[in-house]
Amino acid sequence: MKFDYLKDLLKERFLDEKIDRLQYAYDATQKIYLPDCVVLPKTTQEVSSILSFANQNKIAVTPRGCASGFSGGALNVVGGIALSMELMNSIIEIDLDNLIATVEPGVVNYDLQLALKPYGLFFPPDPSSWKFSSIGGNIAENAGGPKAVKYGVTKDWVLGLEVVLADGSIINVGSKNVKDVAGYNLTQLFVGSEGTLGVITKALLKLHPQAQATQTMQATFSNMELAAKTVSDIIKNKIIPSSLEFVDHQAILTVENSMKVGLPTDADAILIIEVEGSKFQIKEDLEKIEQICIKNGAKVKIAHSLEEEESIWLARRSISPTLKRIADGKLNEDIVVPRSKIAEMIKKTQEIAKKFNVMIVNFGHAGDGNIHTNIMYNTKDKDEEKRAFKAMDEVFNECLKLGGSISGEHGIGITKQDYLERQVGKRTVELYKQIKLAFDPNNILNPHKMKL
Repeated sequence: MKFDYLKDLLKERFLDEKIDRLQYAYDATQKIYLPDCVVLPKTTQEVSSILSFANQNKIAVTPRGCASGFSGGALNVVGGIALSMELMNSIIEIDLDNLIATVEPGVVNYDLQLALKPYGLFFPPDPSSWKFSSIGGNIAENAGGPKAVKYGVTKDWVLGLEVVLADGSIINVGSKNVKDVAGYNLTQLFVGSEGTLGVITKALLKLHPQAQATQTMQATFSNMELAAKTVSDIIKNKIIPSSLEFVDHQAILTVENSMKVGLPTDADAILIIEVEGSKFQIKEDLEKIEQICIKNGAKVKIAHSLEEEESIWLARRSISPTLKRIADGKLNEDIVVPRSKIAEMIKKTQEIAKKFNVMIVNFGHAGDGNIHTNIMYNTKDKDEEKRAFKAMDEVFNECLKLGGSISGEHGIGITKQDYLERQVGKRTVELYKQIKLAFDPNNILNPHKMKL
């Protein structure tokens, strides 16, 4: 039998019944690709043995964490082996002397945060899926989140990795050292590589002290341009909030129509701004931000209790769930433009929505220019579905014209691979392929992702 070696190696952790394979056939894209088998290793050596076997027999291997990705990175598009890292979920060490956590890839982001909280520490990358996405997936996709405006994305917090290469060899890149410039920076090459270059089996993560306190503000604008100007003005005044989110008019309507929570339906945009630090620093920052918002015509509400804070965040957190009530089809994109171009990009999406007669809902991370552009359609209406995809094509084109990127945190996977060359150029894609060939000459690791 083709997989007898893996059956003997993993015993009950080798799955090939169809009902089991179906559980590992999808991710958040809702696309389904059935793997030929599923393996659940518990150790780095087991991962090494699996990859060595697959490489020798030229069998495709798709690493996967918790399958919460929106770009199809965890899908077995050519069958083969689904390599689930869910059982490698140990927090190996919390090094308080160096503020570093050593973890296995299957650790859920939220579980790590809970483990760090008693020490007054946290791991800054906080994707919206943080309660059910794994650290390995966060690293593979270079995940971001609301706090990226202040702390950056996952790549900024990974010091080193243990990685199993396609031929089964085990390497360690990076280290606990703050300074380490010995050789090429392979650590950062693996971050964001979507499992195409190697399988992460251990990660050294930088940690950060928790802030003394936080406070949240909501600013409501009648004009998106003024909201975008406010974002730029806040940064220009050398204030870096811990979160700076926006919700556009259509998103406001979507939440209010579904939940009746009292959102201002006449508003063109809402900014949700969180600041952190000492009580003195928070007071000073909030006063400056409030003045900037009012100067730009906003109505301002500051939360003075946990209940008021939760009420402010409700609009932002409720968008994705309420979108499901509008239509059963959604193209969930995560474009990025320079902060100063947010209003212009939103205006372009509104024009595109009218041109193709589809609904486009925008929200996201205004502080770093990351716009979640959701193009809605009904899957039973094939004409509307075609218009939605045409709209997506134009959204990407307009984004690139503004000097933006087709993805800020979701990755490329299979959903955006046809657009990658538009952004980076043909020669750069050729370099990607040469790098892939050097690491994985038989192309067994997550093939057909990012057009590699």
